[in-house]
Amino acid sequence: MLARLTVIFLIFLSLEIGLILIIFPWISVGIISDWSNNYLLALVSDRLKMPFLKDLVSSGWVRGAVTGLGILNVLIALWEIVNFRRSVEFLEGKKHAR
Repeated sequence: MLARLTVIFLIFLSLEIGLILIIFPWISVGIISDWSNNYLLALVSDRLKMPFLKDLVSSGWVRGAVTGLGILNVLIALWEIVNFRRSVEFLEGKKHAR
């Protein structure tokens, strides 16, 4: 039972993180401001005295890389869904991974 819950939690977590990483860099959400215009990024770039950091993070290349990580997380979740029984058996120690 614990192995099943662990795999379900992994699937849920991978899907959630993946969808956030896919969507968040490209939209502006009410209180949470735009990806490149946020308080934490401004604070970090000011404290580190690296004004180029804000331009780097707001570039399309970095947004695309973050989106790529999100897609990878969603693919991991889909792989776990397809191989659910195998993952549970591996965690229970019934089978060795191939």
